[in-house]
Amino acid sequence: MVLAARMLGEAVVREGRNALQTQTYGAEARGSLTKSEVIVSDGKIGFPAVRQSDILVTMSQESTVAFLKDLKDTGLLLVDAGNVTEIPATRARVVEIPATEIAKKEFGDGIYANMVMLGALVRMTGLVSLESLERVIGERLASARVGTNVEAVRKGFELGASESAPSSPSTSS
Repeated sequence: MVLAARMLGEAVVREGRNALQTQTYGAEARGSLTKSEVIVSDGKIGFPAVRQSDILVTMSQESTVAFLKDLKDTGLLLVDAGNVTEIPATRARVVEIPATEIAKKEFGDGIYANMVMLGALVRMTGLVSLESLERVIGERLASARVGTNVEAVRKGFELGASESAPSSPSTSS
C-alpha cells in the first residue's frame, strides 16, 4: 500500500493540488503492519500527519483493527474483502472490494491487490483522474511492470464504479 499511496500523492500533485505522503513500518521486515498516509489539499498543508482520516483503506484484518480508531465516523472504510473477514463496529461507510482475489485471478499474483484497491479508491472519490494515475505508474515503475499495474488499476476503477463517495482532504492506508 505504500507504493499505492506514493502513486496517489504524485498524481494529486500533477493535477495542481498539494499532497503529503508518509509511511511507517512494523519492527519486522516484509509482511508486518504498515501504515501510509496521504494528505490531499487545495491549499497549504499545515500539519504533516493525519489526525483523523476521511478514508481508511485496509488490506488485512490486523490493519483494520489497528487503524479503524483513526477514521472519522463520517468516513469511508475500504477493505480487502478476502483478507478482512470481520469488520469491527463502525459508523463509517464500509465498502468491501475483493482486491486480493481479483489480483490473483486476473493477474496471477496477489501483489497487484494494492493497485486494484487504488483504482477503486480513485473511482469512488475522484481524488485524481485515472489518466494522471496511469501516467505516474508509467513513469515510476519498471517497464516490465507497467502494463499489469495499469490493468490492475483499471480493474479496480471498474469495481469502484458501483460505489461513490465525496472527495476528501486526507487519506490513510
